[in-house]
Amino acid sequence: MYENILYEIDGPMALITINRPDKFNAISLATLAELQDAARVAAQDDAVRVITITGAGDRAFASGSDLSEVLHRDFRKALEPIVQGLADQLERTPKPTIAAINGVCMGGGLEVALGCDLRIAVPHARFATPEGKLGIIPGGGATARLPRIVGRGWGMEMLLMGEPLDAERALAIGLVTRIVPQEQLIAEARRMADHLASFAPFVPRTMKAMVHFGMEASLAGALMFEKYAQGALVQTEDKIEGISAFLEKRKPEFKGR
Repeated sequence: MYENILYEIDGPMALITINRPDKFNAISLATLAELQDAARVAAQDDAVRVITITGAGDRAFASGSDLSEVLHRDFRKALEPIVQGLADQLERTPKPTIAAINGVCMGGGLEVALGCDLRIAVPHARFATPEGKLGIIPGGGATARLPRIVGRGWGMEMLLMGEPLDAERALAIGLVTRIVPQEQLIAEARRMADHLASFAPFVPRTMKAMVHFGMEASLAGALMFEKYAQGALVQTEDKIEGISAFLEKRKPEFKGR
């Protein structure tokens, strides 16, 4: 079905793997198109509750955009969404998304990860926005998303300096939230997906929407929207089932209504 990625369903999780290990999983335009299609397929599959992206092998999540293509990219082409479009797609899909970072995560690869809701990494992962060394700047959303995630100070540090950060530093600044041994990375993503799938279906997608809206809205607007969202959820059958199951000390059986 795909030439540059792998797509599989693992329980409630759709696992999308960038499969160009000989190129450090660099994201070519063909790879990007396949990633966008796979993310769309996963978003439309009712059986999928969580979308996880990772890289093939143990060296790289994605080393960035394929520079052999960037070399000949002109101003008109640069104005197209390209990687930014995939990051937007991952951010806007209602389903939670996880970046399981298994090595080098730089440039466009980091920007894909920034579009995900959750980021976990192996101990040898490295993170950087090295575009400045190439005479360009990031074009996949890093200048906007990175400071929002790690704060203005570290965002400026990474964007201006372009030096790689190790996994421990990435954890300390909030770029990732968990460091997982290489051999347990996908198992941890699966465990997280199973955990999220145990919630009433409306909960993770509503929580995600609230956070993204709240980051862009005024505090007053975000709080008001939160109240309306809470008001909608308290009228669902799943709310009654969830509270009843808790009081009765049993596992809830959510139905998504």
